[in-house]
Amino acid sequence: MSYLIEARNLSKSFGQKTVLQDLTFSLPAGEPIALIGPNGAGKTTLFSLLCGYLPASRGELKVLGHKPGSSALFGRVSALPQDAMLDPNFSLLTQLSFFGQLQGMSKSTAVAESRRVLSLVDLAANAEQKATALSHGMRKRVAIAQALMGSPELVMLDEPTAGLDPVNALQVRQLIAKLSNEASFIISSHNIFELERLCGTVLYLEHGKLVQQSQVHSAATQGYLTLTLEAGAQTDVLPMLRQLPGVISVSDSQKHEYVLQFDAELAPDFDLTLLMALRQHGWRYRMLTKGQTLEQQLFAVTAKQA
Repeated sequence: MSYLIEARNLSKSFGQKTVLQDLTFSLPAGEPIALIGPNGAGKTTLFSLLCGYLPASRGELKVLGHKPGSSALFGRVSALPQDAMLDPNFSLLTQLSFFGQLQGMSKSTAVAESRRVLSLVDLAANAEQKATALSHGMRKRVAIAQALMGSPELVMLDEPTAGLDPVNALQVRQLIAKLSNEASFIISSHNIFELERLCGTVLYLEHGKLVQQSQVHSAATQGYLTLTLEAGAQTDVLPMLRQLPGVISVSDSQKHEYVLQFDAELAPDFDLTLLMALRQHGWRYRMLTKGQTLEQQLFAVTAKQA
């Protein structure tokens, strides 16, 4: 099987400081991939290694079957830094066309490609405008358009919705979801709820180590229910939930929210059993969802490892 990215014992040090330590993972092409971790976890360094900006200190790394920075990857990989800026003195079309020519396109091809990617982000009508005439959300979409020049196979986005209002953030998420059939995305973000909506695979880094690699929509949805009750429910909710047939464990992840793990074979209609029990006790619920949230998956594992 050919992988989008393969890392074996990948490490990076700056002097005596080790930033990434013995990362080993394989990532297939397809659904967007989430790169998660606290500040200083090594996410930006990993992006830099993938782009070929920095050499690894130890280990092996392949992107689309090639060493990062290889001429074989020219035009096939792109990256968008969090703080990417647009030149205020030139129109969007002029800037993007310039980037296209840097990729080796002829001037006419670069212009056509610039118009294509601006159309992808719904900014074709703004091609002759300068960045200063655009809102922050529109400028972010132009930056994403720049990363799409030349139809790369792998696109890395660092905090693509940082600083955006909910409407613009939604537009960016919808754009990435729409383009996921054309390219593989790796998205670094602190917004776990956003990544949960977008991504199929998660890499969780902490202190330069790979703590977890998991699938968002797989085993996490099997044998789990997340229950959110209305405020004011009785204090004996937890013992009652633990007594339900088929229950393996119940945890109160936060106030009025409970994660129930159950045996799906022994209790195939567990959701109905739960609803009947809530009705019997007169406890009103706000939400009942299948599976665990990405936040619950990640931090349940890290808590066990601590």
